[in-house]
Amino acid sequence: MEQSFEQLYEQTYWSVLRYFARRLPGDDDHVRDLTAEVYLVAWRRRHALPPEPLPWLYGTARHVLGNDRRSTTRRRRLAERLGQDPTGPAHEGQTLAVDHADEHDRAWVHAALDQLSESDQEVLRLAAWEELTTDQLALALRCSRSAAAMRLHRARERLRTVLDRDPRLTETLRRSR
Repeated sequence: MEQSFEQLYEQTYWSVLRYFARRLPGDDDHVRDLTAEVYLVAWRRRHALPPEPLPWLYGTARHVLGNDRRSTTRRRRLAERLGQDPTGPAHEGQTLAVDHADEHDRAWVHAALDQLSESDQEVLRLAAWEELTTDQLALALRCSRSAAAMRLHRARERLRTVLDRDPRLTETLRRSR
């Protein structure tokens, strides 16, 4: 089992790392810590891993990131109550290379995504950035295939509505093609 877990790690590590790097750009140490946490969960659950583990790992990463965001929010609120700097020391170091589009393309995508719920943003990111199929998306979201397809469809519709409502975003999209 240790050998197959080692293979799993080698085959999926960079995908999981990029998952976090896309969501936390410029915070490389934190990205690595969260990635390690995903593999700790996977190690503990290694006997129950599905045959296709990457979508399961993305689902686990999603939960790890949610837990991390909640912890950060609690720490920030506590620090604010105590009158301390909630951001803490800045992270230094080398930035992870992530296969992002150019800065102009990122700006309009993020502007449109920011107008959607966190849930809609994540389902769209998993489908587009992580290139998950509907079956893989269902595994990552821990839901049925039909529920995953419906969530993706609804998120795309909401994104379309945001783009239709804001002509500047539509124009930016047209120029970037």
